[in-house]
Amino acid sequence: MQYRLSTYFLALVLIALCASCSVEKYIPEGERLYTGAEIVITPDSTITNQSSLQTELEGVLRPTPNSNILGGYPYLSVYYKAQREKPGAINKWLNKKIGEEPVYQSDVEEFEVESLLRNRLENRGFFYSTVSSRFRESETKKRASIIYDLKVPTPYRMETYQLDTLSPPIYREMISTVASSPLEKGMRYDLSNLKLERDRIDYLLKRKGYYNFNPSFLIFEIDTNQYSNKRFDMFLKIKKDVPNKVIVPYKISKVNVYPNYALKDSLQSDVVRYDSLNFIQEELYFKPKYLAPFVQLEEGQLYHPDVSRNTARRLSTIGAYKFVNIQYDEIDSLRTDSLGILEANIYLSPLNKRAIRAEVQAVTKSNNFAGPGLALTYSNRNLFNGGEILNITGSAGYEVQLGGGESLSSIELGLASELVFPRVIFPIDISTDFFEYNIPKTVAALGVDYLSRSKLYTLLSGNAGFGYVWDANKYVTHRINPISVSYTRLSNTTTEFEDILTENPLLRQSFDQQFIAGLNYSFTYNGMVDTQKTHQIFFNSNFELAGNAVSLLGKDDADTQNKTFIGLEYAQFAKLDVDFRYHFNMANEQKIATRLFAGYGYAYGNSEILPFVKQYYSGGPYSVRAFRIRSLGPGTSSGNQSSGNFFDQIGNIRLEANAEYRFPIFSYLKGAFFVDAGNIWNSTENEDLEGKDKFTSDFINELGIGGGFGLRVDVQGFVIRFDLAAPFHDPSLPEGERWDFKFDEPIFNFAIGYPF
Repeated sequence: MQYRLSTYFLALVLIALCASCSVEKYIPEGERLYTGAEIVITPDSTITNQSSLQTELEGVLRPTPNSNILGGYPYLSVYYKAQREKPGAINKWLNKKIGEEPVYQSDVEEFEVESLLRNRLENRGFFYSTVSSRFRESETKKRASIIYDLKVPTPYRMETYQLDTLSPPIYREMISTVASSPLEKGMRYDLSNLKLERDRIDYLLKRKGYYNFNPSFLIFEIDTNQYSNKRFDMFLKIKKDVPNKVIVPYKISKVNVYPNYALKDSLQSDVVRYDSLNFIQEELYFKPKYLAPFVQLEEGQLYHPDVSRNTARRLSTIGAYKFVNIQYDEIDSLRTDSLGILEANIYLSPLNKRAIRAEVQAVTKSNNFAGPGLALTYSNRNLFNGGEILNITGSAGYEVQLGGGESLSSIELGLASELVFPRVIFPIDISTDFFEYNIPKTVAALGVDYLSRSKLYTLLSGNAGFGYVWDANKYVTHRINPISVSYTRLSNTTTEFEDILTENPLLRQSFDQQFIAGLNYSFTYNGMVDTQKTHQIFFNSNFELAGNAVSLLGKDDADTQNKTFIGLEYAQFAKLDVDFRYHFNMANEQKIATRLFAGYGYAYGNSEILPFVKQYYSGGPYSVRAFRIRSLGPGTSSGNQSSGNFFDQIGNIRLEANAEYRFPIFSYLKGAFFVDAGNIWNSTENEDLEGKDKFTSDFINELGIGGGFGLRVDVQGFVIRFDLAAPFHDPSLPEGERWDFKFDEPIFNFAIGYPF
């Protein structure tokens, strides 16, 4: 990697040196270097959107001149130097990497370009245009450019758009289709608009059952004989001698579903009839009553491509199948002059039902803890023959704190399970027709974790959840968990840790109420799925409400003066955060990525402060990268770091903003320059922090700001990220000393995936 980077560095240096170098001495006698073309349009009348026309015409100009930088030709200079009798190894190598062959005046085929320009003008309605060209040759340098003069007459405009008489039933369908056309009287003739019109008509006819129709069967005829003022009538026709099956709609007579299909299958299996569908499987693999709601194809239904695509998409979201293939067979023996017959076959190829995945981890944390970890996951992708997916993960890890002072270690054990039902499980029957895009999934989760940190404490925690997740459309995802319960028990605390809690009463309170019962909802809009768009937007919002339901059953505790539920003091709070991201995609895989994050948690009723696990923190590889995890804030304080664990560097308010310029270096290696700003605060001041942690109107001046450079190995979406960042502005320092670019004290971040 270092070799390739140094290579590109040398290339950039050479480019800078050659930018002002003259290449005239290398140009052969009788030749001139071609420097480009210019188009001059002289219209007879005003041209609507002339800049767009100019851009399109410039797209046909040939050839492309050599690249220049500040008037110099460094890439061409590299090529010429490599052609010398003894070019040297470096010149040969540079020529192979960045050299450009010269483009001369003699390479310009101006008459061919003139023909292309005339053709483009005619395609846009400017018939009988004239195009001429002339070279512009430099008197002082061996260079030449060309000017194309275009005399553009008044364009032809449409007077009427009519449908020629066709045979029924397609004639009846096309009458309404043409009536809804965006082509209007007075529109300029434009070949691209006619192509779009053909595609539009084809799409609408396909949605009405015309299975065999194709846009190439449509032709437009233009008649100018009725007018003398550059007007025309346009007639839409279907080509002669098209087969009858093209102009008749098709109806689905049967829908056959193969829930356990393999290529080697003979397809000679038992047929089970359910909900007007034929389920064909040798043995029960997927219960028909659970699979049928995903199939939107129906017997007696006219062919509809959208219904076919929706069915394929819905089936693929079950999670039990690797391939979904829908094929249609024409039943020629049943076709009539007015109706065709199709038989739909849905072939579903399942994934392996059971799988085991092992992950070996090497963990390095910003608090100097490091160690190995192991995770084993067992999956069953069709547990009860209804597409249910069961995942059980067991994990174990050992960490030790490296570097000076007393050695601390921790052991972490975990067991988590998740059961996903590809349907709605609810006391009241909910029709799947309500969810047009995808059927919601029901998710039940249960987990337990054990953490023993030597010389400090032991944590035993458990969690359970029940909820639903579904895609409303291509971009929007909803996730709601009406049942979300977690409990954490702190035990075996050492004197050292008790001292930390004694010094910080708010921290102790955040550990006291570790029984959390409530609901949470998440809304996500993901415009990043449109990878080809210039502008991409992502928005996520999470809302959590805890303690309200259990408060109805709570009992007063005389010792704590708080309420308890089943003997446990419960937390009561509301929390909302939003995450907004905008990506601006440029040429050559370059991108500007930005993010804004804001979060607020409000404790009330049975709680004076958010539970520790629900508090915000700032700093780290997915936050403000110039500060270590949990080392930023709250506010202008630096927390109580005597323990080295940053327990109290948390808050109930968080604001962050990030920006990155991402660019390719070579192959899978990408680079980025970035700047981050953010912090956390408390809405109620912590007396032990002397009020420095409280959110005020001066929060802008309390942001931690830093920036740096990153390298990313991006292999088909799997990203390993290395970021090196240094702080610009440290809010924990006294005013007047906060702005200081500590480039000599960078923070190294290692992470998986992009930060935003």
